[in-house]
Amino acid sequence: MTPASPATPPDRAPDSGSGSGDEGSDAADPTGDDGSYAAGPTGGDGSDAADLATAADLRAAFARAAFDVTPGPVPLAAVRRAGRAHRRRRTTAFSALSVLAVATAAAAVVVLTPVRPAPPSSGPEPVAVPPTGVPSASGASSAPAVRTSQEPPPPPAPTPIKVVASGERVAAGKGWKVWLTKEGKHWTGPDGYENSRSVTDGNIDLGSPGVSHQSEGDAKGVFHSGVYYGTRTAGRVELRNAAGRTIVATLLELPGKPGWGVWYAHGGAKDGEMSPVLYDRSGARLAELPLMPAGDPGSGDQNP
Repeated sequence: MTPASPATPPDRAPDSGSGSGDEGSDAADPTGDDGSYAAGPTGGDGSDAADLATAADLRAAFARAAFDVTPGPVPLAAVRRAGRAHRRRRTTAFSALSVLAVATAAAAVVVLTPVRPAPPSSGPEPVAVPPTGVPSASGASSAPAVRTSQEPPPPPAPTPIKVVASGERVAAGKGWKVWLTKEGKHWTGPDGYENSRSVTDGNIDLGSPGVSHQSEGDAKGVFHSGVYYGTRTAGRVELRNAAGRTIVATLLELPGKPGWGVWYAHGGAKDGEMSPVLYDRSGARLAELPLMPAGDPGSGDQNP
């Protein structure tokens, strides 16, 4: 691109004279008839023309330098990132404003909800008194009896049955030992004297559920034991006395579920009569024996 040439100042009109008339005053005044500044040098040394030439050279030099500059690539990726960041900030600000507006509206609803004043009370509130039966002439109460229904408590969980080998002696506590054979139950006390209860002598009907009870003890305590039979779903055996005390017995069986097993438990000498009760695994009562004296020195045997 060719730089523009500096403007050449217009030639001045020749002076018609050097007198002090009108023509001389116009030549000396640099402004035109309309008051604008006349182009061209005003000084006698031509300094204005030199300034114009310098300005033209500078414009030409700047133009050449601009054409030599090669612009770099547009940073589109940075522009896109900046735009996305701006949108995220705007979305976050809008979400925060929305939450604030909802919370403010909820608070306004709570604050502006009218509260109905309680009616004035002239005295203390009446206290509800359950109706009491007034005996009638016949002696019966006129108020109907109130029945309260209570759901029965769930049955206790079944007692785990310990499977033992034939002849395996089990320490039952307090010097007592119990073991089982195919003939029946065997046990011995602290004195070392052995006892047994047969399940093959015909005194026990293995075809129907039942339970037997033997007890031995002294003033320090009583050892209760027995045989349960006639079921393969035995759940637990409990001892109960007349006062309602319940003792859960430990259960032993031989491998293979032969249809019978042994139970044992320790009681106090002051428990009085004790009655064994046999339950299945669902909590149903299968068999029980009436109360028998317990706690007396010596031994007692109760069979069905």
